[in-house]
Amino acid sequence: MSIDEDFEKLICVFPKLIEPILQNHKCKDLLVEVVMDLGRRPEARFSTHVEYLSSKLITWQDIDYSVRRLSNFADDNRAGIDNTLHRISCIRNRQGLIIGLTCRVGRSIYGTINIIRDLLESKKSILILGQPGVGKTTIIREIACVLANEMERRVVIIDTSNEIAGDSDVPHLGIGRARRMQVQQTDLQHQVMIEAVENHMPQAIIIDEIGTQLEAFAAQTIAERGVQLIGTAHGNVLVNLVKNPILSDLVGGIQYVTLSDEEARRRGTQKSILERKGLPTFQLAIELNDRLTWTIHENIEKSVDIILQNLEPNLQVRKFNREENLDIYLVNSPFDSFFGIKLIRPWQKQFKQCPISLPNNQIYASFFRIYCYRIPSVLLEDCFLSFPFKFFVTTNLNLATVVLYFVLPFSDIRNIPFKVNNDSKNIIFLKITTLNRFHIKLALRKLFFINK
Repeated sequence: MSIDEDFEKLICVFPKLIEPILQNHKCKDLLVEVVMDLGRRPEARFSTHVEYLSSKLITWQDIDYSVRRLSNFADDNRAGIDNTLHRISCIRNRQGLIIGLTCRVGRSIYGTINIIRDLLESKKSILILGQPGVGKTTIIREIACVLANEMERRVVIIDTSNEIAGDSDVPHLGIGRARRMQVQQTDLQHQVMIEAVENHMPQAIIIDEIGTQLEAFAAQTIAERGVQLIGTAHGNVLVNLVKNPILSDLVGGIQYVTLSDEEARRRGTQKSILERKGLPTFQLAIELNDRLTWTIHENIEKSVDIILQNLEPNLQVRKFNREENLDIYLVNSPFDSFFGIKLIRPWQKQFKQCPISLPNNQIYASFFRIYCYRIPSVLLEDCFLSFPFKFFVTTNLNLATVVLYFVLPFSDIRNIPFKVNNDSKNIIFLKITTLNRFHIKLALRKLFFINK
């Protein structure tokens, strides 16, 4: 990775009591932001620790010194430094006077998206999720550069607060050949998004921080016109977005559906259930766990459907190890240690590699002796008929290697007559929360490596 941060221009903004300290600080390469609040000591926040820069308190003169060296603050209380990516945010009192500054270091980092280059080449719309400060803006900045320079696509960036391409009329070099459209007022960003499609014929649009319902509707309109979308939103995981009433339309939206008595009985669910309302705006979702570990939903449509059924979707995890090599793992895919294949139990959050070759199905099936609890035998036998080999079912819990049991969602598993031991190496526990053929077959398919 290579880094270009224009650090000297940021240091010149700070008052004299801070400037020499930062200039000679041994950890300045790890600096994330500097906080200056009226009547408090200046504070530097590094990626590894936090420390005070001086024993002196910040005065009105110190804040005024820094404000005079910045561009004007917009209606979102953000400003910048010309020809840099640094972002300065202010805190105002009730009279509108600035009493605090958060000076965030902007870095143009190259090489971070090598981990998802194959996803960019698929030309699918990608939604990037992560908590503040994890690096979403840095990632989409490099994505814009790669799409425009290396893949030779027409890219337009909707730069809400000039954080992607810098606070200048001339875009920062970090975005490559991509074009940038500035937003005069943050509450009008959705109009700029539509304008970009109608006036500039982009093949890809980059949007940072989709945060309102109007922006979500605009993103949906853009996707329907065949333009690739790369967007970010605040939220740790995809479940947070599904539960967000403002942004849930980005993943298809959710709605309550009332089933008939016969259909509810067939599914084994209540009459009122949650279902996805429509097609999602984005086809892929990336959760930024940290700067080196990313979790990928390869099909948002399927992931949302599984989440609404109170199940955990299959995930793909990509991370850089200590040797800076890329590791790709699957999560929530239960495989067994038979024939040297390692099992991942559903509750485990460890990352294990997916096997490539499969043993003979019938020999593999004979290794499992299934004990079923609270599952009607008629329903179970009907599910067994859809598999091309014979299952071995036991009524003796001591002889079982697999326990397939049914409990209601959010119920206490301590009420069942056996102990679910998460650390057991001899028994695999598979839980289902609805009595229907789909969920039973899904559990068995994961167990026996069947995908269809």
